[in-house]
Amino acid sequence: MTEQLDPQKQLQVKKGIDQAEDDLVTWIQNALDQTKYGDLEESQFRNLVRVSDTTESAEVIKNFIRYQVGRDKKWGRGKESLAEKIIEDIDGSIKKNAQIIAECCQTDFKPIWLEMIRRYLGYGARHLKYKRDGAA
Repeated sequence: MTEQLDPQKQLQVKKGIDQAEDDLVTWIQNALDQTKYGDLEESQFRNLVRVSDTTESAEVIKNFIRYQVGRDKKWGRGKESLAEKIIEDIDGSIKKNAQIIAECCQTDFKPIWLEMIRRYLGYGARHLKYKRDGAA
């Protein structure tokens, strides 16, 4: 988080994000379990995680997802695709929760939103690994 918060606010923000983690895990697992996509490799998903770690922009993350959709069908296409579900979660549930945390802590929501997106995508990489290599 780029904004300098006093230690008390930092703790409140961290607590708020930590309390939302179960939701983040559930949302990305549902996205991976209930959408259509091709033979998406763990490395391709990790590239998305890397993009999220190197930007301060949710729009850059969504742009990268759309770019991947344009390159091949591994992310799925159309309304029921993994790509669209991830973008929907970023703009919907994740953003809404980040705004609630920011309001409670009286701080900017954007750094909170980005941290939540990063965690969501990180949990997605783990779940995809499980689906590809661990699930029977």
